[in-house]
Amino acid sequence: MTGSNGFAYSSAAFGSTVGIQAETVHNSNVYFVHPNASPQEKYRVGLQLLKDGIPSRAREVITDAIAHGHDTAEVRFHWVLATLSGRTFQDLDAEEVQRLDHVSGIVRNYAEGEWKDALRVTFELLAALSTADGDTGLVLQRMQALSPHQRDAILRHLDLVLTGGLKDGLWAETRERAEAGRFGNDRVNRMWAYFEPDPIGPRAMPPRPSSAAASQAAFPVRAGLFVVVSVFLWLLALVANPASAAIELLVALGAGMTAIHFGRGPWSQEQPPSPTVEPQLPHMRDPAAAGDGFTNRIRHQFDHYFSIRTPHGFTPHEWLGHTAQVRNGLTAEVALLYRESRIGVDRVNWLIRYLAEDARNRHNSGTLFDRRQSQGSAMGKALSGAALAVLVVTALTMLGTIASAGASRTFLAFMVTVGVFWSGRAAASSWLEAQREEHRVARETREYHEQLTARQAAYQSWKSYLDATRPNELEMETWLTYDKTVFIDEALRHYQLTWRDLITHTILMVPASPYKRGRVKGGPWRYSRYHFRLFLVTQDGIREISSELDFADATSGNEQRSNYRFDALSSVQVTENASVGYDLELVLTNGPARRIRVKDADAHQLAPDENAREIAEIDLNSAGFTHTFRLLEGIAADGKGWIERNNPDKLPSFRTGD
Repeated sequence: MTGSNGFAYSSAAFGSTVGIQAETVHNSNVYFVHPNASPQEKYRVGLQLLKDGIPSRAREVITDAIAHGHDTAEVRFHWVLATLSGRTFQDLDAEEVQRLDHVSGIVRNYAEGEWKDALRVTFELLAALSTADGDTGLVLQRMQALSPHQRDAILRHLDLVLTGGLKDGLWAETRERAEAGRFGNDRVNRMWAYFEPDPIGPRAMPPRPSSAAASQAAFPVRAGLFVVVSVFLWLLALVANPASAAIELLVALGAGMTAIHFGRGPWSQEQPPSPTVEPQLPHMRDPAAAGDGFTNRIRHQFDHYFSIRTPHGFTPHEWLGHTAQVRNGLTAEVALLYRESRIGVDRVNWLIRYLAEDARNRHNSGTLFDRRQSQGSAMGKALSGAALAVLVVTALTMLGTIASAGASRTFLAFMVTVGVFWSGRAAASSWLEAQREEHRVARETREYHEQLTARQAAYQSWKSYLDATRPNELEMETWLTYDKTVFIDEALRHYQLTWRDLITHTILMVPASPYKRGRVKGGPWRYSRYHFRLFLVTQDGIREISSELDFADATSGNEQRSNYRFDALSSVQVTENASVGYDLELVLTNGPARRIRVKDADAHQLAPDENAREIAEIDLNSAGFTHTFRLLEGIAADGKGWIERNNPDKLPSFRTGD
């Protein structure tokens, strides 16, 4: 099939192994253009896109801003840079060349100032390219007079356009700037945060719903029955012996009030579950669910963080054994809380880490396994128990009082006493169950809010640290640009080449396995490890140099070099597969086909409002693929005749005078 960028694609999977360890997409609206945005706002977004290394989108947005009336020397300067960034004149279509020529003719119409000077110098540089053996000294002097950020922007975005002696005069400054700035802004200690996923928000186990409805409904009936039979028993005692019955009534009332007063708390409170017992969460009752991949990854992370956050006096192995049940319970809780979010475990690592630290701190304070009751609670149980014993003795005393008056009512009194004990036990059971549920819900609600508050604080602390540490897109793009510059300079030094010796060059940046990758919404993927592949085109042929780069500390290795003639490159093919990614295949006449993974599939990582084709083209342009493919395809088609088609005499010329 044919993509929107004009390349011919075939669908096939090469079966190559992808070494992705983590994928992160940072939510950001920095590239979002509101449909009702002003031309000035569109330009601001376009400028940010250009700075962050997305020139293809920058061209579209800045062109739209110009079309709606925002047309100044500054805007046109950045439009020219966006048009030429990552491209050569051969990559431009006829309409783009005409637009550049038109802008070169209207430079005089803009107001005088630094941006008009920068725009004028840009076209003077482009004009000097089409002048064979032209004197570039004057234009280089004028470029040096520009402000540093204007000069740096020209050197960065016109990298593939500027060639020959003109670039020789600029290269020393470009190289020095790259060597001085590639480790700036604490790159080594901050790069990791870019690939760290945004943490998911805090959650805690909510209180279970109360199950006391049945007990609450039964209590009035049982309590009423208890009162009725108790009064009847007392009346029988009153008839038999009024004086004794009065005393027994007072004792019973006092004992009953004492039992209720002191038994309300200790007897009705549910003992908090021990942290050594794994909670019976619904999904954990299913053996298949308990052993699923998500739960196993949660368990592995708990084991990891508990082993590196051990209290004093414990080895990691001892601490893991000591807290096995604690970790099982926490694993079940976290797996249940986040299972339905369809997230990676790395987004909840902050919570696992916090819970490991909390367990260590609670151990140090002696509260990890603390199930002791307060002295007041024990005393209340003792007093209420004694009061209940007095009630039993009083009821039996009443039975004796009734029996002492005669045997005629003894059996009736015995049956009433049995009814008192039965109804009292039933009423007490309903009351205690309702009270336990009330205390449980209150306790779990309190614990829920306490846990959620503590986890919210831990989440905000981690998120704030991550946001403060994470590099922005401009920093990532700047570091990558400096790495490319140093790599190219090392290659030129190795081959003892100058820019005058080169016809052109291109560099392809692809992921090197294994890697982590991340991007902001609307931006290109960036990788923790890159594979740089540089093609230097000279009159004698092509020199290819490749090297792997650890993006965090800019260390490189596994360098390879090869040289081949123009006619040795027989074909170039791009293979696209929606579930695999893009591969570039180079076929040489004197060797096997070489397949280069350009990018991996990312459709599952796109936001609903992102266009898969648009994001793919952004990625390919960012990787240098677009220019590399066209260059190698042209050489494969024309052989050495490609040189004649791309000589300086055939470059477009631009007006530079006022």
